[in-house]
Amino acid sequence: MTTMVEAAVLTAQGRPVELREVVLPTPGPGQARVRVTATGVCHSDLSLANGALRQPLPAVLGHEGAGVVAEIGEGVADVAVGDHVVFNWAPACGACWHCAHAEPWLCPSGSAAAAQPYAALPDGTPVYPGIGPAVFAQQTVVPAAGLIAIPAGFPPEQAALLGCAALTGVGAVLNSAGVQAGESVVVIGLGGVGLCALQGARLAGAQTIVAVDLSPAKEELARRSGATHFLTASDALPKQVRELTGGRGADHAFEAVGRAATIRQAWDATRRGGRVTVVGAGRKDDLLSLSALEILYFGRTLAGTVYGDSDPRRDVPRLVEHAQRGTLDLAALITDEVGLAGVPEAFERMARGDGGRTVVRLA
Repeated sequence: MTTMVEAAVLTAQGRPVELREVVLPTPGPGQARVRVTATGVCHSDLSLANGALRQPLPAVLGHEGAGVVAEIGEGVADVAVGDHVVFNWAPACGACWHCAHAEPWLCPSGSAAAAQPYAALPDGTPVYPGIGPAVFAQQTVVPAAGLIAIPAGFPPEQAALLGCAALTGVGAVLNSAGVQAGESVVVIGLGGVGLCALQGARLAGAQTIVAVDLSPAKEELARRSGATHFLTASDALPKQVRELTGGRGADHAFEAVGRAATIRQAWDATRRGGRVTVVGAGRKDDLLSLSALEILYFGRTLAGTVYGDSDPRRDVPRLVEHAQRGTLDLAALITDEVGLAGVPEAFERMARGDGGRTVVRLA
């Protein structure tokens, strides 16, 4: 039997999403139907909505979510009806070269779901899942391999953030960069992922944690997430970071904006021999310029990270434990809660750089 649900549907890039009815199929082999309880609004969703990233249309966006399993298809063993789950938007195949070499975040099959219709409009028009889970909806149908069970009592609005912001931001610090106790860190861009990177630096025991954003209003959020210093973004940023780090520059810089200009600032704010980790998803035509001499002379490492180099099946339970102990403050990231009708407003707020994470509550 099919299931009719309400969803926020993107019909054209550059236009607001619309609340429409979507027809979900019965879960097939290896699939599950999940009742969505909460979903975070991520900048990648905005990039799909405004055309910065390509997406087949019409599509239901949303990839950072939590829910409860309502129905499972044949052969599903990892989750059961009634399980509380977090969505993994890039489930790895487990069989390719990257999976065999313990790099599931680089699995080429991880993004395959977004290119295939998963549902339909009432008139039969195929609907695509934005990035994969399509959780800007009351319910969704996904590969069961993309679900990670969590404790039933875990707050759904916090659980949702585990699926992208926390895995990406905390993972960038602990997994990708391997920040060590006593080191210095600068984080540029304080959306949900950047705030999680600050919390990752705090978890790692970093001594100096510098938060940077265009909005001075982000300072309170930054300090609650672990920042020891806050700077308003400006051309003087590299000099200001050096002044806070013994004149050397930061051991680690995390760029969570996705722009060549801020990647360049992160590079200039990092010490000789330091590391710049790019977390933000930028445009392919936004080119970064570095001279051949400075690459050699400064001895810095410039690296990207996908999904915070995280293995969700390993890392989500670890993050849940941190949250339960109070060493990870997911509630600190949430500045707004809306219903499905509030998704366009959340995109506008994000485009202005206001607040932290907006969570869409569905249950």
